[in-house]
Amino acid sequence: YFVFQQQVEMDFKIMLDPENVDSKAGLKHLNDETKLPLITKKKSAPVSNFYYFMGLLYALLCTITVNIYQNSFSFQEFDLLVGALSLSGQRLILPAAQRTLPAPPVVPRAAPFPGLPRQHKKSPEAISGTYSSSKGNIAPLPSSNSIISTRKSRPEWKYSAQELESEVHIPSQTQDPCLDWDNAVHQKSPGFLAPQHPHHSSWESTVAFLEPTAKLLEDHTIPLTTTNDQKPAQITSDSNFKENPTKSDTLSVIKNQSAVEKTRTRAGRSRGGRGGMLGQGGGCGRQRWAAGVIGAAWRSRSHLARLRIALREAQHRHLENFYSRAKHLAANWNRIRTSRRTIIHIPSLGYSQHIREQIPDLALQQNLQLGRLCDILDANVDVIYICPLALSEELLQYYNKLLGLQAAVRSGNPEDMADLQDRFKILTPEAINSFPEHHMCLATVLKYSPRTMQRLQVLLQGRDAYMVGGVPHLDDLAVADQLQVPLLASEPAVAQLYSTKSGSKRIFASAGVPTPPGEGDIHSREQLLQALSQLVLDNLDVRRWLFKVDGERGGDGTAFCDVTSYLECYPWIQRERQGHDPEVWSEGQARELALVKISQELPGLLAQHVQPVNEKRFPTWEKFLQTFLTQGGVIEAFPFSASVTNLTVDLLIEPTGQVTLLAAGDQLHAEGPLRSSGTTIPQRSVDPEVLQTLCWKIGEACKSKGVLGYFSVDFVAFTHPQTREQQVWATDLDLCYSDQLALSQLLVYLTDGNLDCGSSTLQGPLGAKESKSQRAQHEGTKPPAPSSPRCAVACSQLRHSSLSGISYSLLLHICKARGVGFDLQEKQGTVFVLYEDQKRHSLGMITIGEDLQGVLLTFARNLFIIHQEISAPNMQGETNFKMAIRDIEAILGVTAENKLRLEEEQPWEADAVKE
Repeated sequence: YFVFQQQVEMDFKIMLDPENVDSKAGLKHLNDETKLPLITKKKSAPVSNFYYFMGLLYALLCTITVNIYQNSFSFQEFDLLVGALSLSGQRLILPAAQRTLPAPPVVPRAAPFPGLPRQHKKSPEAISGTYSSSKGNIAPLPSSNSIISTRKSRPEWKYSAQELESEVHIPSQTQDPCLDWDNAVHQKSPGFLAPQHPHHSSWESTVAFLEPTAKLLEDHTIPLTTTNDQKPAQITSDSNFKENPTKSDTLSVIKNQSAVEKTRTRAGRSRGGRGGMLGQGGGCGRQRWAAGVIGAAWRSRSHLARLRIALREAQHRHLENFYSRAKHLAANWNRIRTSRRTIIHIPSLGYSQHIREQIPDLALQQNLQLGRLCDILDANVDVIYICPLALSEELLQYYNKLLGLQAAVRSGNPEDMADLQDRFKILTPEAINSFPEHHMCLATVLKYSPRTMQRLQVLLQGRDAYMVGGVPHLDDLAVADQLQVPLLASEPAVAQLYSTKSGSKRIFASAGVPTPPGEGDIHSREQLLQALSQLVLDNLDVRRWLFKVDGERGGDGTAFCDVTSYLECYPWIQRERQGHDPEVWSEGQARELALVKISQELPGLLAQHVQPVNEKRFPTWEKFLQTFLTQGGVIEAFPFSASVTNLTVDLLIEPTGQVTLLAAGDQLHAEGPLRSSGTTIPQRSVDPEVLQTLCWKIGEACKSKGVLGYFSVDFVAFTHPQTREQQVWATDLDLCYSDQLALSQLLVYLTDGNLDCGSSTLQGPLGAKESKSQRAQHEGTKPPAPSSPRCAVACSQLRHSSLSGISYSLLLHICKARGVGFDLQEKQGTVFVLYEDQKRHSLGMITIGEDLQGVLLTFARNLFIIHQEISAPNMQGETNFKMAIRDIEAILGVTAENKLRLEEEQPWEADAVKE
């Protein structure tokens, strides 16, 4: 591999500076008779001539890239290789990258430039130059002749590849040494010196004869010429040898005289010899340089094939070790979970490359789960958190104080704050800025950070430990393998399969839980129109239909359309359906005609009325449709109700197979109705028993598919407009640790409480006022257990561009002055989650209180205060604060309505809620 790396560095040098003699020496390999000309400094070549050869090179490299992709060369491997090569050329290659990539199974060696095959001597496979590997055939490189023949604008290159092959003899590696123009320049090469011994007496004369021969070929820039190695010596040994041979004498020593004479004649007419247009720029030299570059590409291709095999073997080894350690973790889980242990949290978003490229500020999005640090609530747990951003000393101190609050919360005394720096570590990989254009996930960056990996190995020595990732990626397995710890997560291939929209539908179908009417695995325009037409006809009560791209996240790949609102044939269909009995309608011709009418209207209707959620990325339906059909997707009904609530449930499939509910909350939508940006905890939308039953079914289905570790399920709850009964649909599945779970961990840590998903309650110790009030009420009797209900609003995606104009210390000081803070004695208030202190345009916030209405009001008031303090009257900034406030206002209206209805129907329950 290291030889390969050094050779690629030299090849790239030559491509960047073709006239540098020192760099060009790098292409001179052992046992390789192909050499580059020694180009002397001449007048600069015409710009068009240079860019012509650069264009050829670009096309060639593009062809190689496409061929590699077509032979199952994964995006991750190609990204890493290209990144490594790019950094090698800049002397920025990391030691980690050198150590991590496995050595090639075959020792690298210099590869000779491949000769051009002759059609009458080679098989079709040899002619095309197909290279075979264990993974299939790699498409051939274009031959030198075919490259030359593409230059049709030059009259001297109008020969086809077949004509040149038949007229110009190409020397092979096994032929007797022969002389070409390049060897004439390099007079010490083995090919040049081979005939010296049998003609020693006349060798000096032979050399003198060959010099004008080489000059003749150079003057006319004849691209490829060979000589009869015996003829020059015979001529010079003749007694009539002339010191200045004529052109006819010179041509007589060339084997293919007719082809050379024809080329020389054409060149003379078109260029006028050495001073011609192409000759002025060293055209032949550049052609030879291009041939050398092609040879370098050929060698690189061979090395890439070997490296690809080595990478595949390494990935297979990582996967085998992953399953082996997973078995060991399952066998010892009951002991490990109750004993001293270390949890390594790596909140990596290991989505596919094209999805990571679309995530704005990827590093920030990977740092939204600092609540994972709160695992130290268990006295037996130490946490190592891998951070994708370099945190300042101020931020590190903030989290040290925040985590130290737990002891003070228990006692209610601020002086009891503890220093827990020995219980948690926040490590930032040193390679976070080394691959700025590659959109690498955190696991990959950690893999190429040797100092951080070495420190982790030291911290884990002699300790029980396991890794908790984010979205699983192959490099999670590689890191876990290098650290020799188990990974509590699904295999990346399993996670990628069932985290897609179509994959989640298969899980839900296997679990037998209710889902929205819809269709998955759609990959063609015809399939989409046919499926949507059938769905609209079967569900005429559904007004809005959603289109979800399979691999997208966070609502970015979602679009919606109110189809029946714009369907011109909809009134006619309604009348026809009402005029027929259900059985007649389901089988009659009117239904078939309705299906035809819908399918005819849909193309134009969708083009005009579909609204993507992310309009910046998808400004038109066609743009969205292209991504939808490329990645695949689903069509899904939006609930046909005025009151709709989305909720998220977090679960864990433990190594032993037990399914546990960890958290559940109703979603907030500060970015629009189809994007979740926060949650209210605990959830109040669905009967806890109903929700628990649905989650257990989904958990068992996931377990049967090989899912392991943390995952979350999204549901939508609504009241059916006709039956007035609540319906719950499962809508989405994410096989990773969620932002909601991280916020829930922080919530439980700060309240010293207990979140019970089985009963949808959050119980915490009594505050000072509550404790005094309860003692007064129960004076003389045994008081009940000292706990009270709590609820919270938590949001991880609050954005405001004006936040960057104020430091965090000043922001916290202003909030404290305005009454925004956390009361240790009452165990309620507001806490901020700070992600980074460079851009400072986003933050998280948790507000804790006794009842949902009060907490929502406090949360909205906090947003208003912050916006007012950081915004100028004439510059409000770009923010989602206002939309979050509007969403809370809508929730408050529903909450007040439900509370009023509860008081009317069941006064005793309303009194209990008030208490």
